[in-house]
Amino acid sequence: MSKPKPYLKNLYEERIAPELGREFALKNCHQIPKLEKIVINSAIGADADKTFIQEVQKEISLIAGQKSVLTKAKKSISNFKLRKGMSVGAKVTLRADNMYEFLLKLIAITLPKIRDFRGVANRMDGHGNYSIGINDHTIFPEINIDRERKLIGMDITFVTTTDDDKQGHALLAKFGMPFRKKT
Repeated sequence: MSKPKPYLKNLYEERIAPELGREFALKNCHQIPKLEKIVINSAIGADADKTFIQEVQKEISLIAGQKSVLTKAKKSISNFKLRKGMSVGAKVTLRADNMYEFLLKLIAITLPKIRDFRGVANRMDGHGNYSIGINDHTIFPEINIDRERKLIGMDITFVTTTDDDKQGHALLAKFGMPFRKKT
């Protein structure tokens, strides 16, 4: 028995893609912007101990629903006590069904849990992609907040197939990304 399609993937194929094609007068279906991947990255720093690095990797994996990988320092910097090859963070790249499931969880469950949440910033990166920073990882439902723990911050990047910020913004808005109202 095959697994059903994620809700947002189905929504994109049936409603969002045709709407974007009409809105931007795109003649070819391959020009319609789509979400390519979501990258979750957490930088820890060079002074973190090994158990904390493993805990961060485990919690990023829990949040993403897929195993994360450790990021290593590319060069040594003596002022930061950093040696080439040291673990300095964890990241995970989500694609296909996992990406859509994470996006739904982020938009519908996680972001509304932020206290005094008024929406995310409207800034795109100039190439149709979008990034948000999360200061406290305990807003995700997979994280048990009863334990004593350090807070882990992370960056979440949404990579689209378009180079146009307006198209990228429209795509994410149609998915339900809670952008702040422009004043």
